[in-house]
Amino acid sequence: MRVEGLAVMLRPRSPYEACDLGLALVRHHARSLWRCFAPVLLAVALLAMCAVEVADWLPVFLIFWLKPWMDRTLLFVLSRAVFGQATHWSDLWAARRMVWGGQFFRTLLWRRFSPWRAYTQPIEQLEGQTGSRRRKRTTLMLKDNRGAATALQVAFAHAEAVLLYGLLGLVWWMAPEDSRNQVMDWLLHLGNEEGRAVIKDLLTAGIYTAVVLFLEPFYVAAGFAMYLNRRVALEAWDVEQEFRRAFA
Repeated sequence: MRVEGLAVMLRPRSPYEACDLGLALVRHHARSLWRCFAPVLLAVALLAMCAVEVADWLPVFLIFWLKPWMDRTLLFVLSRAVFGQATHWSDLWAARRMVWGGQFFRTLLWRRFSPWRAYTQPIEQLEGQTGSRRRKRTTLMLKDNRGAATALQVAFAHAEAVLLYGLLGLVWWMAPEDSRNQVMDWLLHLGNEEGRAVIKDLLTAGIYTAVVLFLEPFYVAAGFAMYLNRRVALEAWDVEQEFRRAFA
């Protein structure tokens, strides 16, 4: 059924089919997603790159580890997009305490290892459940969907790895065979050995940032769409929203 108050078509679907809703949200609200997510990711990436002097692997690791916290920005935008609302940076900044401040340590510590993080994140961020109520809610939402949520995580982890390694090898693969030695000669003239290593590490971090910038909105949107689909099946959430719109 078409719910006039919503920006997506809601009906009971399989968990995998529900991911199509996420792709539709990203497609129709791409401007809101990237104009809010890009500055946050860029700030995190620049700060992470400052740690290259500590350890060469640290910039990429910090960007990777902070993704759940950055995903809160995307989920905020998507929670508005599902009702057809565009989000500007001013909207995000006005809600910054709720978006960036809530459950900070929980997000970056034990939930970082959750194999269904994108699917259960709305319970943490949007519903505001705590304690035993949150655990019961999570168990209910994961029932019969645990495998699909895990498959979503695995699929996007592999997609991220493929894009990262593909971009890292792109310059080398696309360069004509007779010019590869010239590329190596050019790299050898970039200062001393330590300087070349720093440039390589920063380049790797920059490429990983580009991968996250492109892929992360789709990952969060797919998990959010599976969450909405589960609520439609359990609670007739689409009908509830229609009644709220009618009696508002």
